Amino acid sequence: MLIVQQNGKVVVVNPIENSPAFRAGIHPGDVITSIDGQSANGMTSDDVANRLKGPRGTKVNVTMTRVGASSPLNFDLVRDEIPNASIDLSYEIRPGIGYLHIRQFQETTGREFDDAIESFGPGLKGLVLDLRQNPGGVLVEAVSVCDRLLKRGQIIVSQRGRAFPEQVYRATHGNEGDSFPIVVLVNRGTASAAEIVSGALQDHDRALIAGETTFGKGLVQTVYTLSDNTGLALTTYHYFTPSGRLIQRNYNGVSLYDYYYNHDQQPQDDKDREVKLTDSGRTVYGGGGITPDVKIESPKSTPFQDLLLERDAFLGFTEEYLAHRTVNKDFQVDDSVVGDFKQYLASQNYDYTPQELEANLDWVKMNVKASIFATQFGLTSELKVKEDWDPEVQQALGLMPQAAQLEQKVQQVLAQKDAALTKGPGSR
Repeated sequence: MLIVQQNGKVVVVNPIENSPAFRAGIHPGDVITSIDGQSANGMTSDDVANRLKGPRGTKVNVTMTRVGASSPLNFDLVRDEIPNASIDLSYEIRPGIGYLHIRQFQETTGREFDDAIESFGPGLKGLVLDLRQNPGGVLVEAVSVCDRLLKRGQIIVSQRGRAFPEQVYRATHGNEGDSFPIVVLVNRGTASAAEIVSGALQDHDRALIAGETTFGKGLVQTVYTLSDNTGLALTTYHYFTPSGRLIQRNYNGVSLYDYYYNHDQQPQDDKDREVKLTDSGRTVYGGGGITPDVKIESPKSTPFQDLLLERDAFLGFTEEYLAHRTVNKDFQVDDSVVGDFKQYLASQNYDYTPQELEANLDWVKMNVKASIFATQFGLTSELKVKEDWDPEVQQALGLMPQAAQLEQKVQQVLAQKDAALTKGPGSR
């Protein structure tokens, strides 16, 4: 389970699905009071985590308090291997349209991706591939994902350095003709291996990229071991997309803080950037991350939204709302539930106006439902509620016909190129 230290107490943020904590019925918001009979009073979250961890198959007893429970709750947990999937959500978001979110690229991502695509069945009509806030990860797993979507032999990424030969990664298996429209969602938090995937799919016109310009992290570092248990991390390569675009953003004259946190305050004029062409002849730009084909701005939060999130209003309400009731998956946040939520805000002395609530009502309803589903059904159900509502995802779904047109266009271009190669030079 994910835990956090709040006001001198260690609180459960979320039990990881299919973990011992989840199966035992531990809820978000539960407060850990003792472990194996030892009081958790004064313990840090690290102290608690160290006492909860142990060899697989061993037992640990945890006592917790919960809002609405008349007495402390005891859980006898058997330690187990904790699942850590890189794809945290994959489901059919519309009939025939799959949605898939990759948190980061790790050792299992390629296999998880194959399983997810297979789960959608042979009639897949489109895919929303969400790479927002994906920081990257294992290069070969990013290559594996592209291999599943591109044609055999197509370049995925290349590494170029001054002191080493160029390394080129290609699709070795290919999609074997399994083609469907793709919209890739990216933002300024999309980096490294996630940019490799975005750039490869864009250069080969395999997907429509939507969102914000990505982070621009295209460096490869080699670690050299030194004496006294130290090492030197030396940048040895740059990543380049199939069309030859440099992914790395220019960081000359930029402070470390601005490089990481003020990406949006460093605008780049396209006329000063390198120009490349995709397989079908579309113009793309290099040297500063992956520029989307369609710009979608991330929604800015309002002061009212910030207030509710900072004070964990939705978790607090959920604890009270589910203290003496349960819900099923048909649950909807109607006027009655909104009324209960207003009463909760009043009881906790939230300072807001009716106009603020009304202006953010759809957002409030989504978060109330997501929080209740997180406690009642688990994190996957919570994420589905959020993505079904997410305005960026909705815009991505609306771009699916445009992605289909792109797919058709590149197929025609590739067919023409194949025909020209078959005829050979000098043919009439």
